[in-house]
Amino acid sequence: MNKNKTTYSKTVALIIDLIIVGILIAADQIIKHIVLLKLKGNEAHVLIENVLELDYVENRGSAFGMLQNQKFFILFVGAIFMAVIVFLTVRLPLKKKFIPAHILFSMVVAGGIGNMIDRIRIDYVVDYISFVLIHFPVFNFADSCVVLGVIGLFILFLFVYKEKDLDFLKLKQNRYRDIE
Repeated sequence: MNKNKTTYSKTVALIIDLIIVGILIAADQIIKHIVLLKLKGNEAHVLIENVLELDYVENRGSAFGMLQNQKFFILFVGAIFMAVIVFLTVRLPLKKKFIPAHILFSMVVAGGIGNMIDRIRIDYVVDYISFVLIHFPVFNFADSCVVLGVIGLFILFLFVYKEKDLDFLKLKQNRYRDIE
C-alpha cells in the first residue's frame, strides 16, 4: 500500500513539474512572438534611460554568443543536459525539502527547451533584454529561467541539503564501502 502511495506521489510531483515547465515555455514563446512582431526591424525600446532596453537580437550561438552557427552541436549538448536534469528530477526524493529543487529543475528545463524551440523553428534564439548600463549580452526570459534555476540549485545543494540528503544521486549503493 505504501508503494502505491509513493508511486502516486512521484507521479503527482512529475505532473506538477511538467505543468511548471509548460507554463514557463508558453510564457517564453508568447514573449518572443510579441518581440518578433513589435521589435524586429525597429529601434530598441528604452525602459530605463541608459540602463535597460528591449532590443531585438538574433542569437545564432550559445551563451554570450559563443559557438556561432553551431546549431546542431548546441542542440546535441542541450539535449544531453536536459536528459541529465530530467533524470535527476525523477530521482528527487518525495520530501517537502526537495520541492524547491523540483521547481528550480523545472525552470532550467523550461528555459533550455524554450531556446531549443527557437533553434529548431527559426534557426536562432530571440534575445531582447539589454542592460546597456553594463553592456551585458542581450538575453531573454528562457535564459533567465536557466540562470535563476542554476543559481537556486547551486545554493540548495551547497548550503541547504546535507550529504545524507543527496544519497539519491548515487547510482549504485555500495554495501561494503566501510569494510577494509
